Amino acid sequence: MDDDTTKEDMVAACEALGTLKTTYGVYYGFGNHDKGYYGPQYRGYSGDDLIAELEKNNVKVLQDETVLLDDRFYLIGRQDRSEDQRGNDRASMEELTADLDTAKYSIVLDHQPYEYEDQATVGVDLVLSGHTHGGQLFPLNRMGELLGIDAKTYGLEQQKNTNFIVTSGISDWAIKFKTGCRSEYVVIDVREISQ
Repeated sequence: MDDDTTKEDMVAACEALGTLKTTYGVYYGFGNHDKGYYGPQYRGYSGDDLIAELEKNNVKVLQDETVLLDDRFYLIGRQDRSEDQRGNDRASMEELTADLDTAKYSIVLDHQPYEYEDQATVGVDLVLSGHTHGGQLFPLNRMGELLGIDAKTYGLEQQKNTNFIVTSGISDWAIKFKTGCRSEYVVIDVREISQ
């Protein structure tokens, strides 16, 4: 979703997510534009309306929540850090992982590629992010990293034993094209390594 996603398109997207056939369910982590803080009057629905529509379609929204799946791995969905600006402080990685069994694999959904050191220090295995749209516009595509806004613009990075993946995503922001990267959706196979 984005600031200019219409209610009709939002409903259709939620219905499409609800039709996905998966082993462990469909999970959703908010980004900085999903709740419509930057223009709700244009799109005709609130963040709460979006949550209700997702849940109606059996999509589990994770905002500073952890779920254990198949008693084998954790999925940790972080509240977007833009919520801090609205007085909605997000939980720290220490809080989110305090009671987890570290022998189990852990995947973090964190829209903005940020706090890499904190995530690596607590020992999560994989962090998935987007937000940057892959840099979107050349030659400004690495500006977020240079200014310290984002830890990474695109790709795979490893710190300690934590892998970080930042995708460019399918869409764009503000202008309807990208010059610094391609649109994509990413399929990630996580496989257990035999001992």
